[in-house]
Amino acid sequence: MNGWELLLDGFAAALTPGHLLWALVGVTIGTAVGVLPGIGPALTVALLLPVTFRLDASSALILFAGIYYGGMYGGSTTSILLNTPGESASMVSALEGHRMARSGRAAAALATAALGSFVAGTIGTIGLTFLAPVVADFATGFGPPEYVALMAVAFVTVSALLGPDLLKGIASLVTGLAVGLVGIDSQTGAPRLVFGVDPLLDGIDVVIVVIALFALAEAFGHVLAGTGGSTVEPVRDRVVLSRADLRRSWPAWLRGTALGFPIGSLPAGGAEVPTFLSYSVEKKLTRHPEEFGHGAIEGVAGPEAANNAASAGVLVPLLTIGLPTSATAAVMLTAFQSYGLQPGPQLFEESGPLVWTLIASLYVGNVMLLVLNLPLVRLWARLLTIPAYGIYAGVLVFAALGTWAAGGTTADLLVLCGLGLLGLLMRQAGVPVAPAVVGLILGPIAEQQLRRALTLSEGDPAILISSPVTGVLWAVAALALAAALLAPVLRRTRRE
Repeated sequence: MNGWELLLDGFAAALTPGHLLWALVGVTIGTAVGVLPGIGPALTVALLLPVTFRLDASSALILFAGIYYGGMYGGSTTSILLNTPGESASMVSALEGHRMARSGRAAAALATAALGSFVAGTIGTIGLTFLAPVVADFATGFGPPEYVALMAVAFVTVSALLGPDLLKGIASLVTGLAVGLVGIDSQTGAPRLVFGVDPLLDGIDVVIVVIALFALAEAFGHVLAGTGGSTVEPVRDRVVLSRADLRRSWPAWLRGTALGFPIGSLPAGGAEVPTFLSYSVEKKLTRHPEEFGHGAIEGVAGPEAANNAASAGVLVPLLTIGLPTSATAAVMLTAFQSYGLQPGPQLFEESGPLVWTLIASLYVGNVMLLVLNLPLVRLWARLLTIPAYGIYAGVLVFAALGTWAAGGTTADLLVLCGLGLLGLLMRQAGVPVAPAVVGLILGPIAEQQLRRALTLSEGDPAILISSPVTGVLWAVAALALAAALLAPVLRRTRRE
């Protein structure tokens, strides 16, 4: 079957009443959590992982994908109305969007964000549809040496890009690798890092670690910082665009999409870089430079399109080579594994119907998000009036219930609290959490593939650089490491 037939089969499955319901639930929850500052899609997916154990894999993944896309949409609302990004990728939208809201143009800012998100999300999903099978076909020839090199690229890029500096990213990665080693060695049967505690012999459930590092650490951090509050800018008008605003917005949507999807598809991609690039491009190309810094609509349209196109792009390395390039993608990788699925080149061959149903549901979810965001923006704005203490009390309750559902023992709750405190210390020290999750998930896979490679070569490490693909991957890892080391020096030189 060719790609079109597979996609049509995916639509046939995605448009069933059950899957439509889960897509609607996902985008609704995603929009709500995107609106609420600090409650991002990564935390929400982590909290819902144990709750969805009774769902079939396709329904659960459609739900999580809806939360992911919805979170990207909803983050613009809180950026524009509160000047408080719900997601890091929504930071740039706050620069011009909040100034538009303060000048009485909140409706126009929200409209260009919603329409730009729809256009970029749809084009990005089309790119995912055609690019993902090509990448997966290429990666099917990977053997153990190629996978070891690919894991090295993942470790270096995630450590360098998902944190304030390389050292803190590596510290987080090593923490995750250490947690992933807890339990019994699958080859030798020897216990590792259990310290005589019998419940740890089975290892630490990935779901518990994700809930602790994201949910508990976030809630504990807000307890220490206090709750506080802000004044919400009201939305007085209908969320529509005038002809003049539309003429200025649509080129920015296309330029933002052209930047967001390719960069988001790279192993070292993500959504933050293309949003900043898009803002810079719009500032240089605008015919209204005097408005930048005072509420230029292009400064909202371009970055929001880049943000949502990058969100679709992030799914390319996740689905095709099992490489997460954002915190939410790392948690979604956990969701795949909880259903016995390993994202990578074999996923399209072994679970093709599920993958194409998931991709088709992204098109459906984009339409649902447009319908939800334009008429119901006043409802989403009212969510910003919920006190922070109520939100995080609910997070703690759901975290405890989810952990109990995942393991069902007192030891799991103790591990949850211990890892939650570790996550709080990481948060206070400015150490990013996402590399720890990536290390936890990919560390055992890298160890397994390294052992296989050395077994094939009878202990000769030269097998790790024995093919052109491994050479290219090790070169990419070295370049990413060099770039991360040189970036602070270049920034300091530029400031001087």
